[in-house]
Amino acid sequence: MAMSEEANGQLTFVGGHVKGVAVPCAREESEIASNIVYHAQYTPHFYPLRFDQEHAFYAAAQSVRDYLVQRWNSTYLQFHKADAKQTYYLSMEYLQGRALTNAIGNLGITDGYAQALKSFGYLLEDIVEQEKDAALGNGGLGRLASCFLDSMATLNLPAWGYGLRYRYGLFKQRITPEGQEEVAEDWLEKFSPWEIVRHDIVYPVRFFGHVQINPDGSRKWVGGEVLNALAYDVPIPGFNTKNTISLRLWEAKASAEDFNLFLFNDGKYEDAAHFHSKAQQICAVLYPGDATENGKILRLKQQFFLCSASLQDIIYRFKERRSAVNWDNFPNKVAVQLNDTHPTLAIPELMRLLMDDGGLSWDSAWDLTYKTFAYTNHTVLPEALEKWSQDIMRKLLPRHFEIIEEIDKRFKEMVHATKKDMAGKLPGMQILDSSNPQKPVVRMANLCVVSSHTVNGVAQLHSDILKAELFADYVLIWPNKFQNKTNGITPRRWLLFCNPELSQIITKWLKTDEWITNLDLLSGLRTFADNEDLQEEWAKAKLASKNRLVQYVHNATGVSIDPNSLFDIQIKRIHEYKRQLLNILGAVYRYKKLKEMSEAERQKVTPRTIMIGGKAFATYTNAKLIVKLVNDVGAVVNNDPETNKYLKIVFIPNYNVSVAEVLIPGSELSQHISTAGMEASGTSNMKFALNGCLIIGTLDGANVEIREEIGEENFFLFGAKADEVPRLRKEREMGMFKPDVRFEEAKEFIKVGTFGSYNYADLLSSLEGDSGYGRGDYFLVGHDFPSYLDAQSRVDEAYKDRKRWLKMSILSTAGSGKFSSDRTIAQYAKQIWGIEECRVP
Repeated sequence: MAMSEEANGQLTFVGGHVKGVAVPCAREESEIASNIVYHAQYTPHFYPLRFDQEHAFYAAAQSVRDYLVQRWNSTYLQFHKADAKQTYYLSMEYLQGRALTNAIGNLGITDGYAQALKSFGYLLEDIVEQEKDAALGNGGLGRLASCFLDSMATLNLPAWGYGLRYRYGLFKQRITPEGQEEVAEDWLEKFSPWEIVRHDIVYPVRFFGHVQINPDGSRKWVGGEVLNALAYDVPIPGFNTKNTISLRLWEAKASAEDFNLFLFNDGKYEDAAHFHSKAQQICAVLYPGDATENGKILRLKQQFFLCSASLQDIIYRFKERRSAVNWDNFPNKVAVQLNDTHPTLAIPELMRLLMDDGGLSWDSAWDLTYKTFAYTNHTVLPEALEKWSQDIMRKLLPRHFEIIEEIDKRFKEMVHATKKDMAGKLPGMQILDSSNPQKPVVRMANLCVVSSHTVNGVAQLHSDILKAELFADYVLIWPNKFQNKTNGITPRRWLLFCNPELSQIITKWLKTDEWITNLDLLSGLRTFADNEDLQEEWAKAKLASKNRLVQYVHNATGVSIDPNSLFDIQIKRIHEYKRQLLNILGAVYRYKKLKEMSEAERQKVTPRTIMIGGKAFATYTNAKLIVKLVNDVGAVVNNDPETNKYLKIVFIPNYNVSVAEVLIPGSELSQHISTAGMEASGTSNMKFALNGCLIIGTLDGANVEIREEIGEENFFLFGAKADEVPRLRKEREMGMFKPDVRFEEAKEFIKVGTFGSYNYADLLSSLEGDSGYGRGDYFLVGHDFPSYLDAQSRVDEAYKDRKRWLKMSILSTAGSGKFSSDRTIAQYAKQIWGIEECRVP
């Protein structure tokens, strides 16, 4: 859309005359339009004689940000005035998704923005599509953190998030004939209209150097290299409240003094900017490859950079609220939550700041630190329980390694003094593990458990496993330290905004929209589950979502899919324990059976579209092979004229939050099929269930609780149970496993080249043999395959009974009330953090 300027300074649009006037808290259509034009004119980032969809998005987003800044300032002042205890949430990941729809939805101004943009000739949904997802996370860990921030704001809790401002994210996924290709994310290629740079909030962060011992015996970390942490704030609005909290992201910067003009003028350009290059590396990429020592050092630098900047900021905020500092009051005003082990270095960093900078004794600093920190464990996978090289830790963070050594020493002394019978268990409990003299490590999870007042799992099954297995010895020392906090999701983003048709039906039948902030009210739908009118409306809403998904799939992949087929979706990070391989092997077997049928037999089959999406970590070979296999199978199946009316297989590229917001409402069956005992919780299962999608899954993570809430008869269960898995693995090692003939058929169908010439022997060999690295089917795909196929047969039969399926779908939504992140965060606030509502009046 072009625009021109008349003599009076007014912009002329195709849609008429709109004068640019700053209206920071606009709610009415005309005011909103004026504020959008104001930003197009006076905070311009583009050529002034054009106003296309991209320009309209940035101007609209900045006009919304005005509103958010006003509320953010009011919230900050309210927290300061009340001097309330605050929670600070430390996470290496935040998977925010697009912000425009969420912001105007939470502010209650969606209709106003839709009408204002319409006056310029644009549809809100088209403008929303111009926004790129913030590339600050990878999977469930980051999405959980973002749901939690939304709930903290909605519940009016005094809380902030801290993270890193990754320029290139994890990666953008492209699918080629060779499989997955990774390219840098471009979300900051232009700029983010939401973030607010805080040039006055800068903290020094040191690496390397040495520990200086002063004459009085105190210690000081000196030397090495020092970079600056610059704050960027992203406002997080609550729903139907004035409270707007902040996600504070840190960017690493070098100063002008670090640029060596002498070297530059001598032609040594790279050497001149050496420090600036080092600074850019820290926040360049999420989870940089760590196969080399430099990669390991960079990852550890990232973690410490987050921890040090955040702790310095927390202490500054604690001090600014009082004229005289009483450190004893610190844990009464500050709660720090560690989201997994990535921010563990916050523990020794707080000790260092309190002792070396604050002048506190060890005992005083330890008492405050212990009362301040709580730790959330997210995994029982051994490779995900971080262990850092002691040599690298000592080299990069010499003072912190000293503090960790002392924590470990005192912990062992405590056990010897108070729990003599447990002394023999210390080798597995101690923080420093030197059992392999060539590779001594620091166990970060152990450091978290020893140093935190509370440790929680994220689903009941997961928490039970933590207490019975992973942290069983610690439970004997601190039986009251361990809690469960089943994860949750925000119903605003994951139902109200992404599935408007279904949301309107829910509000109509419940006769209230209070379910948006009290999700337990969804249980009221159970009364109407058999009602034919509700079922008809429910089916129409689902079809509308499926039609949107049909269009998206065609645009993203070029594949046409049938909205009348069963939409079967598995979208999550690609990992062997999540068993996308089980899914595609089941699909291969389904295709093989279809090929063997007559056309008359095929016409009795439930048509199905299987969609799989997710990113495989760049160096995870088997995960990348799974991605390639899915695409190779789909290329054959989708182009087979005999069967493609009955089966299509689509890999959804570059899965992210915005993609999930299209896939989840359109889903009818979702696969949550991890090996039992290996998924801590999962949250996508909650999103699917909330949107009336039925689940086929194992008794793993939050599946257990979802099945309890929605009813066993509405969940397609299969597979080994968690307590059976160790025995089954042992039996496999002993050669006692006898594979199902259907499992062998599916593998053989791949091996003979049905899906191309690529040799998948390396991938399939992981399912074969009885033992050995990368063999022996550690994730029990072969064992669970028969019961998986049987469960899929039950799905096919249930889908043929439309009334039964719709009732199950309604009951799935009706049983999802427990899985609101509002409930989860309210429990954290009361039972772990000890914080209370601090509402902006």
